[in-house]
Amino acid sequence: MVFEKCPNAEHGAEVREFRTIDIVKRLGVISPNHIHLKNYPIPNPVSAFNASCLVDSSTGTVYVYARIIIGYYMYVSAIALLEIPIDDILSGAVSFCHYPAAIVLYPSVRYDIWGTEDPRVQEIDGRVYMLYAGRTISYFNPAVRRERTLPIVVLCQESRRCLKIGAIVMRRGLRELTISDKDAVLLDVGDPEWIYVLHRPHLMNERHYLTASIIPKKMLEPGECVREIEVQNTKVVLEPAKFELKLGWATPPVQTGPNEYLVLIHGVDKDIECYRAFAALLRYDKDVGLRAVAVTPCYILEPRMMYEVYGDRPFVVFPCGMCRIGKSELLVVYGAADYVIGFGLINLDDLMALLDKGRLE
Repeated sequence: MVFEKCPNAEHGAEVREFRTIDIVKRLGVISPNHIHLKNYPIPNPVSAFNASCLVDSSTGTVYVYARIIIGYYMYVSAIALLEIPIDDILSGAVSFCHYPAAIVLYPSVRYDIWGTEDPRVQEIDGRVYMLYAGRTISYFNPAVRRERTLPIVVLCQESRRCLKIGAIVMRRGLRELTISDKDAVLLDVGDPEWIYVLHRPHLMNERHYLTASIIPKKMLEPGECVREIEVQNTKVVLEPAKFELKLGWATPPVQTGPNEYLVLIHGVDKDIECYRAFAALLRYDKDVGLRAVAVTPCYILEPRMMYEVYGDRPFVVFPCGMCRIGKSELLVVYGAADYVIGFGLINLDDLMALLDKGRLE
């Protein structure tokens, strides 16, 4: 056994079925030709997808951090920031409007020189952090099958300045066996000394593990350079179901109660490798630790619109952002078929009702 398992890791796989009750109301989509880059000589990206979000309720603005591609030669990604009125999204006007965008992150260090991918943004202790998947210097090197992607931690400051803090790496002994690590978000359970990192390492045994590790909170402070942040106490939170190749963390957690956190997780099926999403409720107790206490017994989001079914990578819905809108709704931002940015709305009561059917304890 490579990793210890959290309680309910296997039970969560057993209660899930290969079916979908799609409860995500589609609100609209932003295509790349509706995005206008302000700080780059090419006016539009050729694709924009896998976006995350923050909502400023005081101004009614949704800050969308999107993965963009400006050329297909090496498929190198950057991250651009769009500021969108929430009324545009909720009304559906987002599909027809045009928006300025600024590239705020791009390849610059050995940990991301071949691409900055799939951002997840979240607010912790009054600060905005982003985790993204960095394509490392080894990504295209056929002689090096190690650490081809790593999660990178970023502090998003005022004036759109994004400061790269560190690259998350496995502990010694496992690091040498890690092909890639991605799909990472932070989970703060209130401990003053440490914080969870939810991430998905892919090891030399060709298995992908949906894990939770811890790092010291002090490692989230900016330093003079991008440093390596070694994780500890890595445990598997959920196993894939029998019909899945792998799982990956999709969205940053949304707290729904004392010590309970709602996350979306993507699953890839064994048939056509379609990306779908389901939800899980995580709980932290000091004596037990972190574990899943409920999962939706079915997927809640799957490709069904044409822009989700057909694109650069067919049959993909890839949520990276989820924020609460009011008391009873969740805004979900996702990549559709690796080409456009989709927006959806989830009724929280409907989602919790599904989670009640998949209680693990």
